[in-house]
Amino acid sequence: MADTIVLVHGFWVTPRSWEHWITHYEARGFRVLAPGYPGFEVEVEALNADPTTILKLTVPAIIDHLESVIRELDAPPIIIGHSAGGAFTQVLLDHGFGAAGVAMCSAPTEGVRVVPLSQVKSTFPVLKSPANRHKSIPMNFEQWNYAFTNTFPEDEARRLYERYAIPANGGILWGSVLANFQPGHQDTWVDYHNDARAPLLFVSASEDHIMPPEVQRSNAKHYKSKTITETREYDGYAHLLMAQDGWEKIADDVLDWALKHA
Repeated sequence: MADTIVLVHGFWVTPRSWEHWITHYEARGFRVLAPGYPGFEVEVEALNADPTTILKLTVPAIIDHLESVIRELDAPPIIIGHSAGGAFTQVLLDHGFGAAGVAMCSAPTEGVRVVPLSQVKSTFPVLKSPANRHKSIPMNFEQWNYAFTNTFPEDEARRLYERYAIPANGGILWGSVLANFQPGHQDTWVDYHNDARAPLLFVSASEDHIMPPEVQRSNAKHYKSKTITETREYDGYAHLLMAQDGWEKIADDVLDWALKHA
């Protein structure tokens, strides 16, 4: 049985966003790793004060770093990614890493062209100008609340904004938009026919604005391999479901699924 869990965060947050899941899974007896992106060894406050590290990020560098962490392990781990981390989880599985993977409220991999209006509104702080491809772009509280915590009480949403939120790399987000319109394989390409890929579960939140359930459903339908690909949706949850009341059940559900199929 897999005894290590690797948690992969998304954009606009850091590994701190996994803080509750780390302690929860450790209490269940697992070794838990939540590697940050390259340069994310510092805290949220430092990245907000100086976002230079964020601006230097590239998807290949993120993937290389995550793969280097997993290579050091004695056995393939369970990989759980959120948002952009869900897309990175899919790439890792396609590259042969992991015993099982969970992509929660996942950003799509290359070829998924479903773009709901709420997703456009959520990412508008970056996509409103091509000039943002060369900037790190923060969200103000109203933008964060719409994208991440739209079902949360406002005081809790504000607390989490102060605790978790950082700018995102505009170039990476613009690159994900343009990936489907450029020749050749882009940074989030995966082989949807890869029969050697580990089992994969897509988890959606019904009230997610930035990565609505139709994005996950479309992403899952792209997979034509013989290995297991399943979807699951949680009603009443927003994008930041790992910090919303009732997160413990989701954490246990997805881990139990992964252990069953690993």
